[in-house]
Amino acid sequence: MAEMDGATLLAILGLTAITVITRSFFFISQRPWRMPAWAQRALQYAPIAALAAVIAPDIFTSSAAHPNLPWRDARLWGAVGTALFYIALRGRDFTLPGAIVFGIAVYLPLRLVWGW
Repeated sequence: MAEMDGATLLAILGLTAITVITRSFFFISQRPWRMPAWAQRALQYAPIAALAAVIAPDIFTSSAAHPNLPWRDARLWGAVGTALFYIALRGRDFTLPGAIVFGIAVYLPLRLVWGW
């Protein structure tokens, strides 16, 4: 492992301090914090946005296994299944976890059984 220089150590310590301070504002406050309604509504979309940000680059990159057959990519069909499930059942409590489970249920047989 390479030695750590001073700038890297300073960056790690600074980011650690910023993270601890910003996350503890809710604990050290004398009065309860009220989040505006627009922020609460925006946070409802955070899980699906984070999931899309993590998964989308993997889906839209070319498949090395089947470069000429993009329809034979299990990741693509898992994402399509997830999106369809989410669109069909949105607004219910189980929609996001159900969409994830459904997407995996589509992905795994295609990947493990048919080798896509």
